[in-house]
Amino acid sequence: MSANRKSSRFNGLYALASLLAFWWILSIIIGQGFLPPPHVAAVEFLNLLREGNLLRHSMASFLRLAGGIAGASLLGLPLGIALGTSRRVDRLLSPLLYILYPLPKIAFLPLFLLLFGLGNASKIVLLFTVMFFQIVLAVRDGLSNLPVEYRRVADSLNIGRRRRFATLYLPAALPGLFAALRISVGIGMAVLFFAENYATDWGLGYLVMNSWTMVNYPRMFAGIIALGLVAAGSILLVDLAQRVLCPWLGET
Repeated sequence: MSANRKSSRFNGLYALASLLAFWWILSIIIGQGFLPPPHVAAVEFLNLLREGNLLRHSMASFLRLAGGIAGASLLGLPLGIALGTSRRVDRLLSPLLYILYPLPKIAFLPLFLLLFGLGNASKIVLLFTVMFFQIVLAVRDGLSNLPVEYRRVADSLNIGRRRRFATLYLPAALPGLFAALRISVGIGMAVLFFAENYATDWGLGYLVMNSWTMVNYPRMFAGIIALGLVAAGSILLVDLAQRVLCPWLGET
């Protein structure tokens, strides 16, 4: 095992231990009735896991998040490449992107509920809109920084569009895609938490807020732990995909 990997694991364990210690101290200060200590939340987490409810809530949230990521990646990557490689497309679409990107996408949830129904589709579309613009702009900016010498070499070798896309533009765009996905996972989980409080009985957002209204704080914090694990697991999957598709970047 390399020294860097050992150091990374030590830092991770240190951060986890510090978080648990801070949580335990805060539960004493605030009162364990309102903020249950870590071991109480962990016991409730295991109870929910044994019942099977936690896994179902977690899978519901993960599949919605995965649907948003897949749609935003499939559409955002080629559009970002088009913006980054064509000045004409960039001049045409960038003003529209700059207008739409800052808008709070969560405000469109009522509209999406009307258009796509009360089920999973409206929540996935909401996540798609949150992630799509992040991916498009990250990919475009990554390609804008591509050294002009690479393009000149491709021109001198008379490389066609398809081969240029596969050997030059796509490899240059992937790092920006994965960087945007890491940011989008955190933002997406926050948006999903809010969206899952409307017209659904399954999802970690629903579990947390329903537990809060029932004054079941151990269960609420068990749901928060699950939210963190789903987010961390999603980022690990993004890292794994990057290592497979971008081996030249090395370890992340």
